[in-house]
Amino acid sequence: MSQPQNSPISWFRNTAPYINRHRGSTFVIVIPGAVQESGALPRVLYDVALLNSLGVRLVLVFGSRPQIDRRLKELDIDSSLHRGQRITDSNILPHILQVIGAQRIELEALLSLSLPNSPMQDARLRAASGNFVMAQPIGVVDGIDHHLTGRVRRVDVEGMASLLNSGSLVLLSSIGYSPTGEAFNLSLGDVAISTARDLQADKLIILGSTAGVHDSNGTLIKQYAVDQQAIATPGNEEEARLLRIACDACVAGVPRSHIVSSQDPDALLGELFTTDGSGTLVTNRPYEQSRWASIQDVGGVLDLITPLEESGVLLKRSRDLLEAEIGRFRILERDGRIIACAALYPFAEQHSAELACIVSHPHYRGEQRARRLLQELEREALSQGLREVFVLTTQTAHWFLEQGFQEDSRDKLPPSRQALYNLQRNSKVFFKALKLDA
Repeated sequence: MSQPQNSPISWFRNTAPYINRHRGSTFVIVIPGAVQESGALPRVLYDVALLNSLGVRLVLVFGSRPQIDRRLKELDIDSSLHRGQRITDSNILPHILQVIGAQRIELEALLSLSLPNSPMQDARLRAASGNFVMAQPIGVVDGIDHHLTGRVRRVDVEGMASLLNSGSLVLLSSIGYSPTGEAFNLSLGDVAISTARDLQADKLIILGSTAGVHDSNGTLIKQYAVDQQAIATPGNEEEARLLRIACDACVAGVPRSHIVSSQDPDALLGELFTTDGSGTLVTNRPYEQSRWASIQDVGGVLDLITPLEESGVLLKRSRDLLEAEIGRFRILERDGRIIACAALYPFAEQHSAELACIVSHPHYRGEQRARRLLQELEREALSQGLREVFVLTTQTAHWFLEQGFQEDSRDKLPPSRQALYNLQRNSKVFFKALKLDA
């Protein structure tokens, strides 16, 4: 008996490409102190254990700001920030070290959990921490002496890589060490970005209190390219701060950064193992891009058009024919998956071109992707000196009318195209004159 599409087995099968893609990858996961404060940490570490079991190499960088704030307040010790970073003197540093030490012990204890009937049963995780981050003092900034506040000088890549290769997780705090034997208080973002950059990590994942970054209307931004203009997040300093860390990591060379919710129990795995994710993806290039197809895309295009060929909406093409014509196809690719396509067949002597195989994946229909490809191919036809485009369709006439096409006689088709007209399909013919602003 076949499984329903939304069954756990079907979902598991659909995650296979992501499991294969992530195996052997290196992820740096940022766990701000607020996550530990919220009580979400055990659940987050359950998912960390699952990623480890799937062969992902993991570095966890944990923050401590709310814990340090609380400790200093309890002791009635004044502390100030400059440009978002704590001024750390010799009176404050010992308390910071105590707080971070207690946090590390809690993390190590939770990662050691392997009780029966728990999500980490038989996980047997090994967590390693040490002096992997070398630091130097920030010094005097804007006339303010930062004392024992520092910045990352270098990261011990070989030491961490050795542990990761053996299957261990690496734990990093916001403390760095100097060759003179001093400890420095560092910013969480500096440690995370430097580590992800120097380890050549595949992803930097930042846990926040919300689903990701939202625009000024409160809408979740699913994809953000670092060259975009700044997005306004009024009244939400956390989102703005996490977005800066994510963008800086991408600028430093990390292919992808993700901002996901620590409060949603499905967010981390949903971001990593589904096409649309659950949070905000930050990249140096668009997550969804349009490009001309190549021979490597034949399989993806076939997967897209085969259901419509079987239902009679499209004329069936053999694989050999598609391989020969693949260069005429323009595709929309989302996270490595082809989600829309369209083809352009010029008839230069008649100054016209046929548009064919305009298809969107069922999950992405109604989002203007087919229209986007149509407009791109119309501009391509114009660039080739063509004056009109036409389509043959049996079931999508209204959509083409909405795009400015008008029905006409098949006798108006170029002679070579008329010779190939399939009388049995009895397709309707629509033409559209091209304009320079198309």
